[in-house]
Amino acid sequence: MSIVDQLQRQHLKQLTPYASARRSMSGGNIWLNANESPYCNSYSVDDGKLNRYPEFQSQPLNQAYADYAGVKASQVLSSRGSDEGIELLIRAFCEPAADKVLICPPTYGMYAISAKTFAVGVTEVPLVNNGQLDTESVIEASAECKVIFLCSPSNPLGNALNTDDIEQVLQHSPRSIVVVDEAYIEFSSGNSVANWLERYPNLVVLRTLSKAFALAGIRCGFLLANDDIIELLQKVLAPYPLPDPTVQIAIQALQPSSLKRLQQQVTTLLTERERLQSALQQTPLKLVSESETNFLLYQCEDAAALVAALAGNGLLIRNQSAQRGLYNVVRITIGSATENDELIQQLRDYFL
Repeated sequence: MSIVDQLQRQHLKQLTPYASARRSMSGGNIWLNANESPYCNSYSVDDGKLNRYPEFQSQPLNQAYADYAGVKASQVLSSRGSDEGIELLIRAFCEPAADKVLICPPTYGMYAISAKTFAVGVTEVPLVNNGQLDTESVIEASAECKVIFLCSPSNPLGNALNTDDIEQVLQHSPRSIVVVDEAYIEFSSGNSVANWLERYPNLVVLRTLSKAFALAGIRCGFLLANDDIIELLQKVLAPYPLPDPTVQIAIQALQPSSLKRLQQQVTTLLTERERLQSALQQTPLKLVSESETNFLLYQCEDAAALVAALAGNGLLIRNQSAQRGLYNVVRITIGSATENDELIQQLRDYFL
């Protein structure tokens, strides 16, 4: 028996790690499998302080994001992507082998994996009615759950949750932390719930620069919450969570000229989303739900075969068949016009 087998925490023996786009697929020259932006914008980095540790929390960065999100700087925590925010919430609020979190599958996989990593239980209340909350069941189950994770707009479905349902959960689950993951909010026609923070002390909103901001590579996310939650999370946050180059780039990305560029790029991607959706109506693919994100979800006859065929031609999309209720379903990120043209042509060739 190896030293790992002897000493690892027992609950980890059965844990399956998150299969990220980079971890599960490699190669290719057109990446439409990770919901990244096709744009790569230029930034400048000052290397004059790379010999020094960065700040625990950059006040200029948190203030810039607070201005963008319409909240107070004291209600912002910057972190290594929103994934770290998920982990911080579980570590701060959930006792191992005692407490539970609640998720609504199909949903983002890291909620459950992060919980299981810390030996925290997971209660599932599946989405109903074309990807909406089973509000009554969520509220009922919340009595035994410390943290509730709601993804809106949804990954992997792409739709937005009804805000009245989210508010019902907040109102009737006052002893649970209700987390609304808004990673794709910039692509949505709906409103953010970030302006509800003053109204609901149990609300947390997750945000990221990885999607619309086209900055997946710098790993910068934000957690928005009331001051007491932020103060608690700072107790369990790493001493230097964000590298100095990340902070510098993120601050630049939040300046007015960069935000204008972001809006232009989002508008272009939404136009491309409509064009791609229209083109794929001419294929056997069946749209699963309307999208409020930078991706589309389709059902097909054999998802694994389709993904493999496209990958063989250097084009990567994501198989979502392991998700609850998404058998033979693929997720396609909206790329550039050129990338989308190549996808359309490859799909037409595949289905001939």
